[in-house]
Amino acid sequence: MGRLILGRLPALVGVLLALTFVVYLIDAVVPANPVAASLGAGASHAQIVAREHQLGYDKPFYAQYWRFLGRVVQGDLGNSLRTHNAVSSDLSRFAPATFELALFAGVLIAVLSLVLGVWSASGVRGSNAVRAVMTGSASTPTFLASIVLILIFYSSLHLLPPSGRTSAGDATGFVIIEDFFSGRFGALLGGLEHVIMPALVVAVGPAVAIGRVLRGSLLEELRKDHIRTARSKGLSEYSVIARHALRNSATPVLAMAGLQMGLVLTGVIVVETVFAWPGLGLYASASLTNADFPAVIGVTLVLGGAYVVINAIVDVLQLVADPRLRDAT
Repeated sequence: MGRLILGRLPALVGVLLALTFVVYLIDAVVPANPVAASLGAGASHAQIVAREHQLGYDKPFYAQYWRFLGRVVQGDLGNSLRTHNAVSSDLSRFAPATFELALFAGVLIAVLSLVLGVWSASGVRGSNAVRAVMTGSASTPTFLASIVLILIFYSSLHLLPPSGRTSAGDATGFVIIEDFFSGRFGALLGGLEHVIMPALVVAVGPAVAIGRVLRGSLLEELRKDHIRTARSKGLSEYSVIARHALRNSATPVLAMAGLQMGLVLTGVIVVETVFAWPGLGLYASASLTNADFPAVIGVTLVLGGAYVVINAIVDVLQLVADPRLRDAT
């Protein structure tokens, strides 16, 4: 297991290098001038040229990229052309909101995928209807699903706030988590009301994909001899699934979960923009609009690193769920 974790380190470095290279390449071919955008429409040509020289934007592509890598090794991501703050400072301010949203989306993914997979595999009444509703929801575009939820739960039912995030207990940036551990349950309720709609939009698509894999894996497992033996002992169908089938079905489910985390991390950009959730997605959206490539690269590094780390954790969980895989590693 230790070799597996160490083996993921080169993959982490490789993914981050590839991501930064692609973003830098896009920066080189896109006609937008980030320096002119940051200085504003009133900037003269001489001011733009001087600022480009100061930032090193007048150097060749390979020289800019090598200089950037040297700064990253030292923990310096440069300054945002839009906010004029250090990118690392901006990321530390916006990242907690995104990871808190992703955490609650992950909880919903686990619950919904279990409901879809276990319920439909058990063949009880209503399972086909649940599967049809969740599949239809997953096929809805993210922005459209967000607008529909706002119209239903805010405009019509007046149950949930349409956008934003509470700021109570915001010392660490993890508002809901901090409110929970501090015992501020009134503020916690307000935070949950704000997070439930964006988290649900992020969670539905991955939950359906994982639930389908879980259903197929369970159906295959339920045909095996040891399951027939368990049923012959008089156990209920849910007891058979929970005690004898679920763990053996976990390996393909965890593999799909690792792949779906990429959709979760990319989906937050659209969701945060629609719900005005003050996280990395909203920060990246504003940065893209203003050609703020240092900020875009910073967000890319954070989300890319999170994706590789999550997949490494999934690999470890697969080894825990199925010890037979340890021989293969």
